[in-house]
Amino acid sequence: MRSSIASHARLLPFLILLIALPGASAQLAPVRMPPLNEPLEKYDNPPAPPRKMETSPRMISQFGVFTSYQVNVDASHQNILGDAANECAISVDPTDGNKMTIAWRQFNDVTSNFRQGGWGYTTDAGITWTFPGVLQNNVFRSDPVTQSNEVGNFFYLSLQSTWPNQTFYCDDLWRSTNGGQTWTEQSPDMSAGGDKEWLTIDRTNGPGHGFQYQAYDGANCAGTNAAFQRSTNGGVTWQSPIIIPNSPIYGTLDVDANGNVFVGGWTGGTGFRCVRSSNAQIGGQTPSFDRNTVVNLGGSLLYPGAINPGGLAGQVFLAIDRSGGATNNNIYMLCSVLPSGRSTTDVMFVRSTDGGLTFSAPLRINDDGINPTKWHWFGTFSVAPNGRLDAVWHDSRNAANNTDSQLFYSYSTDAGVTWSPNVAVSNSFNPFEGYPNQNKIGDYITIVSDNTGGNVAYSATFNFNPSRSQHEEDVYYVRVFPSGGGTPTPTPTASATSTPTATATSTATATATATATSTATATATPTATSTASATATPRPTPTPRSGPSPRPRPTPLPRP
Repeated sequence: MRSSIASHARLLPFLILLIALPGASAQLAPVRMPPLNEPLEKYDNPPAPPRKMETSPRMISQFGVFTSYQVNVDASHQNILGDAANECAISVDPTDGNKMTIAWRQFNDVTSNFRQGGWGYTTDAGITWTFPGVLQNNVFRSDPVTQSNEVGNFFYLSLQSTWPNQTFYCDDLWRSTNGGQTWTEQSPDMSAGGDKEWLTIDRTNGPGHGFQYQAYDGANCAGTNAAFQRSTNGGVTWQSPIIIPNSPIYGTLDVDANGNVFVGGWTGGTGFRCVRSSNAQIGGQTPSFDRNTVVNLGGSLLYPGAINPGGLAGQVFLAIDRSGGATNNNIYMLCSVLPSGRSTTDVMFVRSTDGGLTFSAPLRINDDGINPTKWHWFGTFSVAPNGRLDAVWHDSRNAANNTDSQLFYSYSTDAGVTWSPNVAVSNSFNPFEGYPNQNKIGDYITIVSDNTGGNVAYSATFNFNPSRSQHEEDVYYVRVFPSGGGTPTPTPTASATSTPTATATSTATATATATATSTATATATPTATSTASATATPRPTPTPRSGPSPRPRPTPLPRP
C-alpha cells in the first residue's frame, strides 16, 4: 500500500500557510485556480523520530441510523494518539461484501509531513478493522488508490520514493489475495506512473479482460504530459506511457461493458474532458484515443481553497454504468467545482448516454441552494450493479462558522436526472485540526456501491488528543443506503436540467447554470463519542458471514 506523497511538489510556501487558526472562516484564503501539472505535494520532512505510542478508545461515531467506525486503529483496535491519516481509497470484495480494504496516507506523527502507505482490512462488513502497519517502513508514499477484480483480489497503486531522494514521481502496484491482510509487490519500483494517478481494471468478458489501466498528470516518472499506461499481465509490467490529448488531470478512469476505456479530468479553468480509447483492450495494439469531448461541469476545479488550504477541494470522478439495463454504458462525471463568481464549491454532475459524444448540462446535487458561504467539497460517487448512483461529500451547510463539515449523501435511481433529498450521515467535525504539518486533509474520499447501499471511506476529526489540545485526522468507514431500506423514488431537485448540449471534439460548449434548490432542514445531531466497545449499533446491512478473525501481523521490513 502506498500513499500520496510525491504528488504536488512545487507548492509556494505562502499557499501552505493560508489558514493558521482552527476557527478560520470560509473567506480567509484567496481563491486560486490550480496551475496545470504542478505537483500538489512535496517532500519537506524526514521521518518522525520514534516516540512512545499512546492510545485511547477507538471512535465509533453514531449519527441517526448511520454508524462511522474508525479504521486506523492499532492491533488492539485502539486509537493511536498523535498520528494522522487521510486521503483514503476503499475496495470491496465483490464475492464477499464482508471483506474490504482501505488504503490511506499514514503520518506516524503530526510533527512530520513524512507519509507512508497505511492500510486496514475488515472481514465483518466494516464493524472492526485491523491496521497491520505501513506497507514499507520509511518509504515515502502518496496518492493511494485501490481496486478489486471480479474474483476478490485487491490491488493497491501509489506514488513511492525512497527517502531522502525525492526527485521522481513514479508508482508501483501491490496485490492481496487474502482480503487485504497481506500484500505482495507486483511491479518493480519506478516502472510506471505519475502524480495524482488513478487505476481501473477491465472486468468485462472481452479481449481486455484483466487488463489494468492508469492515468496521471504531467509530474510523472517519464517526464511527459498527462499520460496513460496499460498492463496486460495483472500489473507485473507496464507498457510505455501514451500521451492523453489535452492532458486531462486530477481525475479518474473506467471501462464500459464493451471494453472501451474512458478518462475524465480537468484541463484548466472551466475546462474538463472525457477521452476514450477503444483499442486499449487489444493487447497487440498500441492504445490510442479516438474520442475527445469537452465537458461542462458548471465551474472550475479549486485548489487551494479555504476549506482545504494545502490541497484540492475535490477531484474529478468518472464512472460507468454496467448494469446491463436501460442505462447500461451511461458515462457519469462528478466534481466539487467553483461556480463563476463564487468563493465556495458545489457538487456538480453530468451524464452521457451516447458513449461520450455529448454530455448533459451540469446539475447541482447539493440541494441547499446557491449558498455563497457554504462548502460542498470532496464530492465523489459510484454506480451500483443495479444502476443506482450514490454520491457523498463533505458539507458545511449546518455550520455557524461555515467550515465545520459533515458527510452528506444523496442517491439517484434514474441515471442522475433527479436526486434524493440530501441527508447528513455523520457528526460535524473541524477540518482544520489535526494537520500533519501539511495543512490539508488529503485530496479525496471514495465510495464503492452494491445493490443496497454504498461503502464509504472518509477522513474526519472526531477523536480529541488532550496532550495536543486538538482533534486528530483519522480514517472512518460508514455504510450509506437509501432511506426506508429499499430504493424509493427520489424527489426531483429544483436544479436546471436543460437539454444536453453536444460537446464532441475540442470545441467549447455553452455553460448551463443550475438554478437554486430548496434548502434542507437540519436535524438535531448527537455529538460523536469515543467508545472501546466493539458492539455495533444495528444498521440495515447484511448480517456478516462467518470468517477468519483479523490477526495482527508484524510490520513488513523495508526492502533493500
